[in-house]
Amino acid sequence: MMMMMILLLCLIIFITILFFNKQAKRKKSKTPPSPPRLPLIGNLHQIGHHSHRSLRSLSHRYGPLLILHFGRVPVLVVSSADAARDVLKTHDRIFASRPQSKIFKKIFYDWRDVALYPYGEYWRQMKSVCVLQLLSNKMVRSFREVRHEEISLMMENIRKSCSLRVNLSEILTNLTNNVICSVALGRKYGGATDFKELMKRLVRLLGEFSVGTYVPWLAWIDWIRGLDGQLNKTANDLDEFLERVVQDHVDGDGDMIDFVDVLLAIQKEKSLRFEIDRLSIKAIIFDVFVAGTDTTYTLLEWAMTEFLCHRECLNKLQEEVRTICKDKSSVSEEDLQEMSYLRAVIKETLRLHPPIPLLVPRESTEDVRLRDYHIPAGTQVMINVWAIGRVAATWGPDAEEFKPERHLDSSVDFRGQDFKLIPF
Repeated sequence: MMMMMILLLCLIIFITILFFNKQAKRKKSKTPPSPPRLPLIGNLHQIGHHSHRSLRSLSHRYGPLLILHFGRVPVLVVSSADAARDVLKTHDRIFASRPQSKIFKKIFYDWRDVALYPYGEYWRQMKSVCVLQLLSNKMVRSFREVRHEEISLMMENIRKSCSLRVNLSEILTNLTNNVICSVALGRKYGGATDFKELMKRLVRLLGEFSVGTYVPWLAWIDWIRGLDGQLNKTANDLDEFLERVVQDHVDGDGDMIDFVDVLLAIQKEKSLRFEIDRLSIKAIIFDVFVAGTDTTYTLLEWAMTEFLCHRECLNKLQEEVRTICKDKSSVSEEDLQEMSYLRAVIKETLRLHPPIPLLVPRESTEDVRLRDYHIPAGTQVMINVWAIGRVAATWGPDAEEFKPERHLDSSVDFRGQDFKLIPF
């Protein structure tokens, strides 16, 4: 009996020490503010259908840096330009990795692509290939004729349909699909019904929420609601399509060098520090396709929508085009360089309607101090660029209004150096 009492006392002392150590650590390491959460699911119940809007509402209440808990996963939400700079520039190496998701793992060949692969040697090498080989100025210029041809075809279709009702969304989608298919895959696939349906399924899946990723013991819900079945079927259909594309390039001899040809040449030359396999080629090609299609036609749709609501802006842009092009029947890429109001329209559309309202999530690889807050390793980071583009302190009291003129005398660019405008 005495021995049991001693053991019980030791256990109480041990638990007490652990409790006070934990409390001391919490006081020592200040964490960002966080709204109250429910057991097991955390703050998931506070995220609505439009997550970027829900997160912005929470940031108005708790500040530009706040911590949420999606099940067992801590998530840092960033809603200001200064905080985004700390994550993307000051501590970029620590936040360079990506969180693991069941959906992305299945579709992107175990994260063999560039956008989602964890930070490391493979990521650095493949990013270098994309920047220097696939997206170089020389490569972009080489596809000028493709862009010109597809835009001419689009304009001709609009002319033929001008007396009828025109589905502009479908026209813009076909334009971007055809251009990216020609550039990345060597030929157009946009006319195939099965290909269009596959792309629609992919876009829907990429926007799905996987319960099992954040609450593992509830992973069965993904199976019950059909997510696992859709994921397997779509991933298999995608792989069959990309395998056919790659094999066509291996067997054929196309006139134009496209992205698949470049990657196959790198594989054959073995110029990287590691061997690039077939799965990596398919993953990177899919990266380029997804990044170039959905984002582009989303931006074009929003720009046209804003013009419908702001006729005076459309009139200004029409006047600029007519002044610079004068008697020309079409606009050349050289003419675009002189159109300052057009650039302002693009910037304003990207500010209010970034194609990806929440940038691709990141994950901290080690503990870090961010704005006097302690951020532990393994914390996911969501940067709400949609909210950053609407901060009144940055853009003025009319931040919610579409006003391209605000960019005419501004040096702010959208290429990643000005963190108040980082749509990409």
